[in-house]
Amino acid sequence: MREQITKNILTRIERLETAIFGKQKKPLITLPKKGENFRGATGGLRLLISKGFFNSKKTFAEIRKGLASQDYHYSNQAIQTPLNNLSKSGGPLVSFKEKGKKVYAKRK
Repeated sequence: MREQITKNILTRIERLETAIFGKQKKPLITLPKKGENFRGATGGLRLLISKGFFNSKKTFAEIRKGLASQDYHYSNQAIQTPLNNLSKSGGPLVSFKEKGKKVYAKRK
């Protein structure tokens, strides 16, 4: 009974939000669900995100070291491309310049 009431309320809220704000864009890149593998350079970055590595600002060199510590060994370009994709609008990371260097952090 309570589950049905909760489900009805959530459905009504979703309809109201859609009417007021319009359809929401889905995030460009999402974190894998439980049980999924972290494959490739993008998977390594998602693994670092899931472990809270990006809770503070990180430079590219720190990110490379973090990936290497998790046994992800890729070239700079192989890391930079998915890093750029993950820091696009709607992605789980944000990038900005600080003291002339590009840094990355978890999007809030």
